[in-house]
Amino acid sequence: MNALIKTPAAEALQRLHRVAEASDRELKDARKAHFASGTAGQAIADLMAEDEADYKGVSHRYAGNFLSVSPAYGRFLYMMARSVGARRIVEFGTSMAVSTIYLAAALRDNGGGKLIGSELETSKVVRSQFHLGAAGLGDLVEIREGDALETLKDVGGEVDLLLLDGAFSLYLPVLKLIEPWLKPGAPVLAENAFAADFLAYVGDPANGYLSLPLPIDPGRGNVFCVRVA
Repeated sequence: MNALIKTPAAEALQRLHRVAEASDRELKDARKAHFASGTAGQAIADLMAEDEADYKGVSHRYAGNFLSVSPAYGRFLYMMARSVGARRIVEFGTSMAVSTIYLAAALRDNGGGKLIGSELETSKVVRSQFHLGAAGLGDLVEIREGDALETLKDVGGEVDLLLLDGAFSLYLPVLKLIEPWLKPGAPVLAENAFAADFLAYVGDPANGYLSLPLPIDPGRGNVFCVRVA
């Protein structure tokens, strides 16, 4: 089975990627200009400082933006979930559910399961549920509205895969929240992994992870980790 080919999910993803590109073009252009105006390191530091100061305010500011994964990264998510036979997935930062559809499609092709997502913005939760319904995957997904530090305290069982794609400054706190549920061998995939504390933690084998940067979408800070202890 491959739910990414000639299915409602595949059709929904094609449409959503087009809409996301148009919706976020202005934001992407502004960020490119920011990066071009100085060093990339300073631009990333500016984004981190903004997030650390008020991650909820940052989330509200981008309530109308998709901030979605690329098709290449989405396929990678699907492949990882298939490769580990995932049945329970946790996603921090659902946004408009583009990445959610890739992961839920993998659950469908694995024979079923559950994806638990967390999203701060009410409008995004509503739109995500509509997108998942159009993709024929709504029955596999529970989107919990609110701060992930509260909504993900109990995920109800062992987690086969964790995706971190929300507020940059919360990556390590969310990882530690889910850590007791992570199965040995579970992938931890992080987009925009710019937080120094998170990178230091998963980069130290003493903490039970092996990690490396991904070459997919250079500049977006994609990091691949595996829970090995």
